[in-house]
Amino acid sequence: MKSLKPITRSPFRIYLGKKYYRCKRYLEWYVGRKKYAAAKQNTLLPYTIFKHKTPLLRELKDVDMWLQHNKIKNLIIASQTLNKLLIKPGETFSYWRLIGNTTRRKGYVDGMILFYGKVTTGVGGGLCQLSNLIYWMTLHSPLTVTERYRHSYDVFPDSNRSQPFGSGATCAYNYLDLQVKNETNHTYQLVIYLTDTHLVGEWKSDIPPTQTYEIYEKEHWITHEYWGGYVRHNRISRKVYNIDHELIDDEMITENHAIMMYEPMLQEGI
Repeated sequence: MKSLKPITRSPFRIYLGKKYYRCKRYLEWYVGRKKYAAAKQNTLLPYTIFKHKTPLLRELKDVDMWLQHNKIKNLIIASQTLNKLLIKPGETFSYWRLIGNTTRRKGYVDGMILFYGKVTTGVGGGLCQLSNLIYWMTLHSPLTVTERYRHSYDVFPDSNRSQPFGSGATCAYNYLDLQVKNETNHTYQLVIYLTDTHLVGEWKSDIPPTQTYEIYEKEHWITHEYWGGYVRHNRISRKVYNIDHELIDDEMITENHAIMMYEPMLQEGI
């Protein structure tokens, strides 16, 4: 595995890197051969494939709550952009192609952004909660994740975690995208909305579900690196069951490696 030792880059180098990868993404969007999902339908498809929700507000160490309240404003705008999107057979869902750049002109405000493992602020901050939700739901569906980026830093210790570590998808306009392809013969619909307390998402379809999925952490370990830091690792797999709840597949989904930004609790002698 390639070393995760943090590399110090100048602001100018980071600026040039972003410009390069953004231009590369624009070329892919507008010159490439992928057929991107864009159509919406107000009428919801009849069958729910999977539904999930995540809390809007969480108390995080050293993070002001106003950032989370601003995050909600950003989530409302982005969710309205994606809500009721159809993904027809052969089409690809691109998170950033649909949402676009998060500018103040569109109504986005400053929210929390993780930058090289540190909490900072930026316009449109907090939208990783939305990409995390969509990725998690997609793992519970027949749709295929074709592009996803793991979080490079583990910033906050586990607190009431209900999903395996590393089961999210980080996002940064537009080069860290989340893309999902419909390789089935049926149409799917993404439903996203906010309640007073939660961000809620659903994958719906024109046919009832024929399979169920169990996402689980297969392995988990922490290493003390030669450069002094700790790195957290795991592997996430998925069990697939048929309509009679018989196991028909057990497949590896992804492998995660993240620099820990807090001291791990190790037993004496380890």
